[in-house]
This record gives sequence, C-alpha cells and structure tokens, in this order.
Amino acid sequence: MEFSTEEKRQYQRHFSLPDFGSKGQDLLKRASVLVIGAGGLGCPVLQYLTAAGVGEIGIVDEDIVEFSNLQRQILYSHEDIGKLKVDVASTKLQQLNPYIKISSFAVRFNASNAKSLLENFDIVIDGTDNFDSRYLINDACVLFDKVLIYGAINQFNGQVSVFNLQNGPTYRCLFPNPPSGNAVPSCSEIGVLGVLPGIIGNFQALEAIKVITGVGEVLNGKVLLYDALNQKSQIVTINPIPKSREIYQLSDQVTPCPTHSQIKTDPMITEIEPKKFSEMIEKQENLFVLDVREGWEREVAMIAPSVHIPLGEFSSSAGPDLPSEISRDNNIVIYCKAGVRSRMACEILQEKGYQNLHNLSGGILKWEADGFPFA
Repeated sequence: MEFSTEEKRQYQRHFSLPDFGSKGQDLLKRASVLVIGAGGLGCPVLQYLTAAGVGEIGIVDEDIVEFSNLQRQILYSHEDIGKLKVDVASTKLQQLNPYIKISSFAVRFNASNAKSLLENFDIVIDGTDNFDSRYLINDACVLFDKVLIYGAINQFNGQVSVFNLQNGPTYRCLFPNPPSGNAVPSCSEIGVLGVLPGIIGNFQALEAIKVITGVGEVLNGKVLLYDALNQKSQIVTINPIPKSREIYQLSDQVTPCPTHSQIKTDPMITEIEPKKFSEMIEKQENLFVLDVREGWEREVAMIAPSVHIPLGEFSSSAGPDLPSEISRDNNIVIYCKAGVRSRMACEILQEKGYQNLHNLSGGILKWEADGFPFA
C-alpha cells in the first residue's frame, strides 16, 4: 500500500525501526482488529493500535461511560459520562489517527451477532471482564477461525496470551471449565489497581502487532502472568487440548454478577482463614489438602503438602478420583487461586457425603498476602 506524506510523518518512528520499517507498517495498514469491550483493557488497546496505524479497528460495547470508569479507563473524561463508550471512543480515536477506519457497534457480543461482527476482522481482542463473555468469544474465534488476544485482570494481577493461532491452544485449554454462576464473587468487591488494565492492555496491543507483522515471539502456547505489587512477571506454557476445538455452535450463558446475598452458603462447608489453615497443617490431625487449580498454576506456586486434582475432574460424571486413604471423616481443605473453584469442589464433595469440608478463604492469593510460604 502507498502511504501519504502525512502518514509517513505520523509513522516515522516505525519506518525507521530495524526489522519493521515500511513492510511492518504496510502489514498494519492492511490488518483489521475487532476489540470487544471498550473498558479498562479496551481503552489502551484501542489507543495504541490506533496510533500504530492498524487499518481497520472495530469496537464492540453497549455500555455508557460512568463515574467509576474514570479511575482506569483513561480514554474517557467527566464530560463523557452518560454517553455511549463506542461513540466517545470512535470520535477520540479518529482524532488521534484520521488515516484509518474505525467502526463502532453499540451492542453486546452474543451468539446471535458473533458471526456478523467477526467476519470482517482478522484478529479479535478480548477486553471483557466476565467468564461468560470470555468463553463465548473464545468459542466464536475457534468456530470462525480468528486469532484471539486474551487479557484478564484481578486486583493486582494480570494475564495475557494468544489463542487459536496456528492450531495453538484456546482459552479452554487454559481454563477447561467455567465456574458456576453462584460461585463468582461480586464484581464490585473484587476491585482493580487503576494502572493495571493499562499495563495488560498494552501487552495485548503488543501481541496483536507482533501477530500482524511477524516480529518477535508471540505468546502462542504461553501465558504471561504479571504481578503488579511485586513488579514480577512469569511465563508458563500450556499445551493444546484437541477437545477444546470441538465447537459446533455458540450459546449464551449470561450470568449476572452476584451480590453476597445471591451467593449460596452451606453450613457443612467452612470458610477457613489462612492462619487457621496453617495451624491445621502444623498439627497434621486427620488432614487432607486438595489443590483444584490447573497444572500450570501449580507450577507457579503451591501450598504443601497438598494433592493436585483439577476442578475438571470434579465435574466428570464419575467425580474426582480421590486417594483411597481419604475417608468421609477426614478434614479436607480445598484451595484454588481466589476461593471460587475450591468452593465449587467443596459443594461437589458435600453432595457425595463428605462432611468435614473447608474452603480456603481468598485462596492462594490471600495465603500469600497474609505472609504464609509456598512450597
């Protein structure tokens, strides 16, 4: 493609970049990216892909700008409150770069409109904040053969990966089973450090540029884990699971973010604090500890002693294959990352007759925050 004099001036730093130059900029200009979600992650993604010169950018979001967005969604300002995010974003982004095409869709991404929204774009970037949307977007990308740039944030931590690239892993290879609706903690209570979406969103934009231009090494089959509090990052590998590609149709499983009053409680399941759990480990009295996270999570950090049984095994018809030495009289403590998946595992074991069940409150995140060691 030809570049105008004005475009050459705008992209001058790219043109002079070794191993990128006019070839890389031409690939960007020919590319099209659909960003689903114009919130904390979507804002930095949109700003940097627009500035970089991606030829066509689509924005999908049905929300309006609210006061609580401004702490992290820096594309918006007070004068934008009450306006549709896609309208505000389109206007400001077009001012940033008038040489690209920006399309806005003030709708919620769902099973009915997935095909029409994806069909004109090469790459999809997930900027959503809930499990239902993430699984739906992943399944749509698998079904319609689109590359997916994944990002997620939680309080002080973030994740980034590239899915469905060259038969690489999908989101379902990372998290095979979604949590049940009543196990998801309240969105308003989780919280997030304001700068974190900017960091993770920029990582997503970077991965998209790498996929488009072929420069560098893409996070295909890898997940970048970022810890903002300790300024640490780690990359873990994930393997493709062929079954994750068995997507034949899309389905909406919309689960509203529950309040505390909506979260199911059970007197047979005890929420145990890290301090009490540590005391139980020291006493070693009739105690059995289960880690229900995925294998790659256990490679990063684990509590010892514990046995690893991923939550997916609890969801099978046969149920989890517990060691024979475990009886229904054992004190069983189950943990995961934040206490969501472990609560689900407790509920499943409770239905099978196990009585002394304990869910580690806050999961391994709270265990670490309270100063207790990993193995």
